[in-house]
Amino acid sequence: MGLNKNHETEEYNGVKCSIVEKGISKERADFLKELLAFNGYQVEVAPNIPKEKAIPTLKPEDIALVVEPFKVEEPVVITSYNIGVTNLLFNPINAIFGRLLKTADGHVVTLAFWQQKENSSHDEIPYYETKP
Repeated sequence: MGLNKNHETEEYNGVKCSIVEKGISKERADFLKELLAFNGYQVEVAPNIPKEKAIPTLKPEDIALVVEPFKVEEPVVITSYNIGVTNLLFNPINAIFGRLLKTADGHVVTLAFWQQKENSSHDEIPYYETKP
């Protein structure tokens, strides 16, 4: 559990992570993974499976309690992903506006670049002067 709504943690691939974004496309996950890995973070990407479709973990003592056989359902189609970093102090808002992240070409990551509205980061223009 995180400190507040802006600092949430979850376990992805067996590793406790600070959530970067949830429910994103594969292309967005690849973009963020590359950017965060370049900045020295260990990144975990996990499929976003709805809780009602998740397979429960059974303990050995619970297996004897299962009376009816498991029902075969249609396979879960993964359409979105969750991404997190293993640094539990990471907060994407603080990282962007605190100018803590860099692009591969040495510029500071801007909000427009983070949101993939621009192909390159124009860090010489303050975010409050950019036009929507």
